Amino acid sequence: MRKVEVCSYNEKWVLMFAEEAEKLKQIFGEEIVDIYHIGSTSVQWLKAKPIIDIMPVVYDIYIVDSYNDEMEKIGYKCKGENGIPGRRYFQKGEDNRSHHVHIYQVGSPEINRHLAFRDYLRNHPDIKKNYGELKEKLAQQFPYDVESYINGKDHFVKEIEAKAMNWYQTTKHN
Repeated sequence: MRKVEVCSYNEKWVLMFAEEAEKLKQIFGEEIVDIYHIGSTSVQWLKAKPIIDIMPVVYDIYIVDSYNDEMEKIGYKCKGENGIPGRRYFQKGEDNRSHHVHIYQVGSPEINRHLAFRDYLRNHPDIKKNYGELKEKLAQQFPYDVESYINGKDHFVKEIEAKAMNWYQTTKHN
């Protein structure tokens, strides 16, 4: 059974992202347009589950499926769209997850959603602090119930996402 663990920010997360991004670049090569560190581990000093979220952006999402065997060779489980149309999702580490890879095609609105949320938290320390505290509280409340942990932060995340998208579109990201 997977335990919900939220811990203090770890500076090694940046290196873990960079190392894994290099592996993904070797697999996908010219298919990758960009590759981003997203999620809570990409926000300095934010409490987070110690799982690195990586978002490669590719020219053609359908090409990604032809790389599933290579992804499995470096430890990933291929999950297909996993509930989000137009995404290819991979998990590394079974119950002891270390990385999640979310691949989108250029132009997907999901790209800006992820980047807006990340950048909003990076630029709004009070919101970042509140989000970290909420995650820590939920992890303590639901240590072996990932679904309740996710549901517990859903309202806060959706509220922040809406503000983040508005902020993102009205700043330099338009």
